[in-house]
Amino acid sequence: MKYHVTPTNNEKIMREDDFIVSKTDLKGIINYANRIFMEFAGYTEKDLLGKQHNIIRHPEMPRAVFKLLWDTIKSGNEIFAYVKNMAADGSFYWVFANVTPVVDSSGTIVGYYSVRRKPRRDILPFISDLYKKMVEQEKLVGTKDGIEASTKILTDLLNQKKLSYEEFILSI
Repeated sequence: MKYHVTPTNNEKIMREDDFIVSKTDLKGIINYANRIFMEFAGYTEKDLLGKQHNIIRHPEMPRAVFKLLWDTIKSGNEIFAYVKNMAADGSFYWVFANVTPVVDSSGTIVGYYSVRRKPRRDILPFISDLYKKMVEQEKLVGTKDGIEASTKILTDLLNQKKLSYEEFILSI
């Protein structure tokens, strides 16, 4: 079943003690979603389980950020990221996400675990502006070269600040 959701300007703001938790398989198929995830996403457990995690992808999120996320976790490392998600009703909510690989007893990655919490509100205008520039660049150059062009915006910023991505995200 495809979900066609139109984004709105209505924002849901996470509470300080909220933690959105989900688990996926290696392809990003949701196999666990906690109550807070369902509340903010506006989907039932039945709607979410067995679906791609990108069911909540907001169109204002740069594809380059998700490429970085997937490249990082597939290599066995955790990642922190600010993410703008879209609920079933078109509203949006920002999260500060930590995504980690789940490994079996032999060390093989068997899935991914994500915990999202309320982001620092004072950081969101900066992140939102950065993501807007990245998305605009992705649209400008087209699908084929969009991720690379968008990644360059982020890389240039990191080089200017002389920080790795992780150092940057954890320092803002």
